[in-house]
Amino acid sequence: MERYEIEAFLVLAEELHFGRTAVRLRVTTARVSQVIGKLERRVGAPLFERTSRSVSLTPIGSRLHDDMRPAFERLEAALATAVAAGRGVTGELRVGFVGAAAGQLLVQATDRFTARHPECEVRIHEVQMGEALDRLRADRLDVLIACLPLSGPDLANGPVLLSEPRLLAVPAGHAFAQRTAVSVEDLARTELLRAPCSLPDHWREPGSPRLTPAGRPIPVGRSAATFQEILTLVGAGLGVFPVGAHAARFHARPDVVFVPFHDTPPLEWGPVWRASRANARVRAFTDAVRPAGPV
Repeated sequence: MERYEIEAFLVLAEELHFGRTAVRLRVTTARVSQVIGKLERRVGAPLFERTSRSVSLTPIGSRLHDDMRPAFERLEAALATAVAAGRGVTGELRVGFVGAAAGQLLVQATDRFTARHPECEVRIHEVQMGEALDRLRADRLDVLIACLPLSGPDLANGPVLLSEPRLLAVPAGHAFAQRTAVSVEDLARTELLRAPCSLPDHWREPGSPRLTPAGRPIPVGRSAATFQEILTLVGAGLGVFPVGAHAARFHARPDVVFVPFHDTPPLEWGPVWRASRANARVRAFTDAVRPAGPV
């Protein structure tokens, strides 16, 4: 049965008048009569007794009404719940962040979002590099603030919230620590630590490139599970690692020196979400966090 057939039957069973039913459904009386006739032919028996003065349910029509009304109301309630989830900016939005810079961006973005949508609660979660995408894809997060771009058929990227220079984290005693700047070509002369293996190649590049622009291989060192572990390995003299400029401010350490690159694109941060989960809350958050001017 089509939904319009069910609605026509239930409204007519309530009104017991073709004219009033047509007004409620915003159709003609002839259309109501046509739909009910089609439904009766499908059932194989009359559902209404019609006279020139009255309309009443037949026993079969009464039974159909009693069986159908609760099911239709449940269907309507389920649809209303789905619409509210898809269009309404209420409930809860789970947003994760990777790193201190993303955390600071998220706090600022949350303030703007909640000012616009006070009925939607934002729950903030810190996640480690290696688990970020897994948690997003497992629906444990609605939005992730991380390095852009994160490409893939199931992922959507929002606006760039922060653009910052790239630095190379090196041991304090490393020869590069005395420089004012380094090049990507310099990575061929040292061992590059690896980010978590669960990160896709497009996240690691150019954070962990395999060749320099001139085609020289870059020695690959140990892998680390968290950013703090990476810095600890750097401080221990076990390798170097490219980072954003925020690292020098949020993660200053006596055993690590941050040296600027002079030939890399900036590191960009912004929201990422699953394309199939782009509901009203996600769209409203993305709109609220969009920068008003240059980043």
